[in-house]
Amino acid sequence: MPRSMQEATFLILTALASGSQHGYGIMADVAQISGGRVRLRAGTLYSALDRLRVDGLVRVAGEEVVDGRLRRYYRLTPEGSEQLAAEAERLEANATAAFRRLGLGSGLAGGSTP
Repeated sequence: MPRSMQEATFLILTALASGSQHGYGIMADVAQISGGRVRLRAGTLYSALDRLRVDGLVRVAGEEVVDGRLRRYYRLTPEGSEQLAAEAERLEANATAAFRRLGLGSGLAGGSTP
């Protein structure tokens, strides 16, 4: 059984789940997905992307030069999609168990209050 993902990794893969993006787009998407709670710095993002490439979870989807700077696009691999789905299922199962024990049924969106 694979170990759980770090939150930043989960959010990066989630950002790429809807299609290829360049680094700035990934950083903006991660901030949006997390409600502004997670803001990746460029160094953190590119280190994570390099690791994810080595692990076979993302690949470079293309490059272009914009305003004299190289813009590299990244895309999820099939294995990256599988691992993201597995992690989402794990998190959902854990959240469901927590909500159940708190007496919140299927979660806060279910209308129950503590």
